[in-house]
Amino acid sequence: MHSTLTEHARCLYGDEYRPTPECAARHAEHHFVEELTFAGADEIVAMLRALSPHLVDGHLPVWIRNLAYRLVLLQRPDDPVLLREAAESLWLHGPDWDGIATELKERAAALEEAGGA
Repeated sequence: MHSTLTEHARCLYGDEYRPTPECAARHAEHHFVEELTFAGADEIVAMLRALSPHLVDGHLPVWIRNLAYRLVLLQRPDDPVLLREAAESLWLHGPDWDGIATELKERAAALEEAGGA
């Protein structure tokens, strides 16, 4: 059994920076998605930063990365850093989400302006 979301993701998808651990657990992607769905923001951010520390790298599928950012932003909708990070991730994977990425950047800027940052 995996003790963290990061460990589960690393085991399922691999890690560009560390060896994939040997694991006797049966891996089904839907089990990971269920765990991701109910994970807290800190745990999701830790997974994203551990497995894709430079945003352009890592072995997480694009749809998993997008889902992870969406779930984090539902929990932390007023975090400008995460809004920008999610926007950058969307821009990296084609024009389909450019409009959403722009909205996220604009929201981050508005939040910072309103907060006097």
